[in-house]
Amino acid sequence: MPTEAYPKGKKNLIVIHNLAMKKLFKKIFKKEHDPLSQEERMKLIEDSSKLVGPGVFYSTLIVIASFLPVFLLTGMEGKLFSPLAWTKSFILIVDAIVAITLTPVLISYLLKGKLRPESKNPINRKLETIYTPILIFCLKWRKSVLAVNVVALLIGGLMYTRLGSEFMPALDEGSILFMPVTLPDVSNSEIKRILQVQDKLIKSIPEVTHVLGKAGRANTATDNSPISMIETIVLLKPHNEWRSGKTKSDIVSEINNKLQIPGVTNGFTQPIINRINMLSTGIRTDVGIKIYGASLDTIDALSQKIKKKLEGTEGVKDLFAEPITGGKYIDISAKRDVIGRYGLTVDDVNNVVEAAIGGMTLTTTIEGRQRFSVNARYAQEYRNSIVGLKKLQVQTMDFGPIPLETVADIAISDGPPMINSENAMLRGSVLFNVRDRDLGSTVEDAQNKLNTMMAKMPKGYYVEWSGQWESQIRANKTLSLILPIVVIIIFIILYFTYNSMKEAMITMITVPFALIGGIFMVYFYGINLSVAVAVGFIALFGMAIETAMLMTIYLNEAMTKMVAKHGNTAETINEDIIREYVIEGSAKRLRPKLMTVFVALFGLIPILWSTGTGADVMIPITVPLIGGTISSIIYVLLVTPVVFEMSKLHELKTKGKIDIIDAKH
Repeated sequence: MPTEAYPKGKKNLIVIHNLAMKKLFKKIFKKEHDPLSQEERMKLIEDSSKLVGPGVFYSTLIVIASFLPVFLLTGMEGKLFSPLAWTKSFILIVDAIVAITLTPVLISYLLKGKLRPESKNPINRKLETIYTPILIFCLKWRKSVLAVNVVALLIGGLMYTRLGSEFMPALDEGSILFMPVTLPDVSNSEIKRILQVQDKLIKSIPEVTHVLGKAGRANTATDNSPISMIETIVLLKPHNEWRSGKTKSDIVSEINNKLQIPGVTNGFTQPIINRINMLSTGIRTDVGIKIYGASLDTIDALSQKIKKKLEGTEGVKDLFAEPITGGKYIDISAKRDVIGRYGLTVDDVNNVVEAAIGGMTLTTTIEGRQRFSVNARYAQEYRNSIVGLKKLQVQTMDFGPIPLETVADIAISDGPPMINSENAMLRGSVLFNVRDRDLGSTVEDAQNKLNTMMAKMPKGYYVEWSGQWESQIRANKTLSLILPIVVIIIFIILYFTYNSMKEAMITMITVPFALIGGIFMVYFYGINLSVAVAVGFIALFGMAIETAMLMTIYLNEAMTKMVAKHGNTAETINEDIIREYVIEGSAKRLRPKLMTVFVALFGLIPILWSTGTGADVMIPITVPLIGGTISSIIYVLLVTPVVFEMSKLHELKTKGKIDIIDAKH
């Protein structure tokens, strides 16, 4: 193999360069001298793990306890949010186990060399430089700081009273279910014509891709829809193909404006939520008023009165009273005095009617494993009108065929198109959807309009509010019953953490101030209170207490150091010394407090920009969490030290010493 010759000077330079690089790599990868022996290092890790263990345990208990209301939710809200609570709880349990078992082992292997103090971290040093002057200012003007927080709390309370409410945020299914209702005596041919006209008009809207309409019921025992009820599923194109500035509400309004047909009451919902509402409450709209009683005529009169009262109520759309009367029936009654003269019986007349109109079974055909009955009845032109029915031939023994009208009275009479019953009582209902307003305010206005009428209901008649309002009342009742119990449980956990009622109270008062940020953000985001928002506040509840708990533990640790150095009497410690150690306890452990908050925020903030399926439910959960997390960390960093200092100064003034809390962390 040929070799390349280098000049002697160049060879020396290469050797020197290689040696320099070797020394550089040795310096980079050389382990610093470890000042601790193996036994000392293991003892330090053991003591630190024992210090952290109780804090991890109690923090896990608090967060799991805060999710207790979610575990107890029932119905649709329970099925939707209980997986979230279970997932969060199992993650926390596994996290706690890993933190006290695997983490110390990994630390013993990975944490080598000289340990650097917090002050050597440039990020931590910069944060302390910013935070410490602000904290000193707050401690100096502590009464003003508390007054500002109280004012913010009052403003938050005022905003809370102005928030709307609903059961669940409307989940955009990407389609529309158009459910118009016409008169109960509509004919098959007329309902077909209306259906075709509606489908053609809906398809003319540019955002619509497919339209499928159905009148009457499907061939199943679970579908009791009358022929007067139409269900039309409208599939929409992707959002990027819509006209500029168009929303789903605009499309619904456009469909509603195009389909103003006399005798037809329009209704709009979505396919999935419609089925859920009908299965859970028996109501196909957002809200329904069920009227119970013993007489259909009285129920119908009450339904019409309620409908008239609700007309013009803001937010009430697609208002409709289910028809209890108006159905048409053909009554065929045998003339008993006449049929005897022709040698006929009532059964003879009924058999003719049954065979001509309903059909009679001739035989059964078998195809594989299926059996089909073969029926025969008169052709349609002989039975599609009252005149045709009157001319049906009845065979007699002595007089030959005679028309049906000779031996029977044939007339059309009115009656109920459908009889609904519930709880062993007859039932009517008034239905409406809610649009352009929150559900809670709309129903409250409707109830106020009906209060006088409800007080004068006939004996044996009563009403119930159903639909999503029924679900909202159920969820609110569950939350209102269980939340006070959760607060008591968390307070007990805090008491066992600090062994002090006062320290537990200082930590607990963080919660209302954390809720301020959540309420502010929900208010300015324009979100209504719902079960989803409540779940967000419940998650915030545990997070806020966890952060405040961390601050209180570090402040008590600073007080322990102060007493060890200066003693614990009014002669040896004063306000300046207490403030010095309050600042140390707050600022020197700033990094773990901020890490707790920022890790949560980094995971939550991207959800605000989500637009896919499910974003309608995720955003209402996330908004109060983000706002509350921001306000809680501000309160914990700036106000908790102020409250803590004031409590210690009060102890020093009244007892001549301060209480030292052996807080578990």
